[in-house]
Amino acid sequence: MSSVVSRRFASSPARDASETWHAIVALLLRGRTGGDRDELLAVAGVASSIIADQAPRDAAIVVTCDGPRTRIYCLYDDDAIEGSDADEGALGFDPLQGDWAVSLPCNEEDLGWVRNALRQHSTRITARNKTEALNIEEAAVAKAFGGLVFDPKGFLGQ
Repeated sequence: MSSVVSRRFASSPARDASETWHAIVALLLRGRTGGDRDELLAVAGVASSIIADQAPRDAAIVVTCDGPRTRIYCLYDDDAIEGSDADEGALGFDPLQGDWAVSLPCNEEDLGWVRNALRQHSTRITARNKTEALNIEEAAVAKAFGGLVFDPKGFLGQ
């Protein structure tokens, strides 16, 4: 299973939601231009709406690729102003290497329109209910281990 790297971006009120998305895109692109950039910027309005709704406060924007998984959170209010928990540093790998995908956390009441809006611009950028963030991790673990999942009670003979 590949490793997981996390980043935390200062958002409102330190920067607005659109500026936050553009900073996230800059991290992911690593200075590249072209199709990946166009695809990420095509969903800027929808992604900014999700960031403005503070969905990525506790549920990560998850970026998967042929390398490590990247989890991106946003900081808000005093945490964003102070910035001591922010980590917007460059990644030591290409987060868009190979068959990449981005999963945006979304408030349940907005999920329908967000999914429809994203579908108009990309098949690799999708939305999920922000409460389902752990299900993505469990699915990734199951896939990495061929469907095997550790059962601690069975292991301990309980």
